[in-house]
Amino acid sequence: MDFFIDTANIDEIKEAHAIGVLNGVTTNPSLMAKEGIKGKVEVLKHYEAICKIVEDKVSAEVISTDYVGMVKEGTQLAEISEKIVIKVPMTLDGVKAISYFTSKGIRTNCTLIFTAGQALLAAKAGATYVSPFIGRLDDIAYDGLELIKQIITIFDNYGYSTEVLAASIRHTMHLIKCAEIGADVATSPLKVIISLLNHPLTDNGLAKFLADYKKVEP
Repeated sequence: MDFFIDTANIDEIKEAHAIGVLNGVTTNPSLMAKEGIKGKVEVLKHYEAICKIVEDKVSAEVISTDYVGMVKEGTQLAEISEKIVIKVPMTLDGVKAISYFTSKGIRTNCTLIFTAGQALLAAKAGATYVSPFIGRLDDIAYDGLELIKQIITIFDNYGYSTEVLAASIRHTMHLIKCAEIGADVATSPLKVIISLLNHPLTDNGLAKFLADYKKVEP
């Protein structure tokens, strides 16, 4: 399973890359705003900076809601780098835009997926990734992980090459369960990835090894 980091923070991206497990980056307008990135020029420059850090797969989200706007904006984003994946919302115009980008050989990530039917439409349009938001589904008492299972089953049934990118990851068990189910990608905040390192027995074992070493140290 690929690990993407869900952030627009350059320091966090550098840290995740330095660990050696980072496969890509996802962003959105909210994450850009959180970093104080404002205006089209600043956003484009920020994506350029991100692309200089990672090897590939930087999801850059369009903010247009109409087909013409999405195509224009997505084309501009794609010109930044071959690493860019155009992130498009699950709407009628969004699906049309995915079809257009697919015909041009431009990779896409269909975001805000909440049903298997939405994922199926995006896959038929040629989306490179679909992003089911499992945490937000959990928030309204719907099993987000079950949706991941449904989508994987449908894609396997018909041989779709579209990858399932589990989004809205809240904690380490989300990551582990997505890996068990067979999600192709999980995108999460850096702290969730780091949390996979933690276990009290690891800490206690290391402490004991060091204490025992000091007993025999000349």
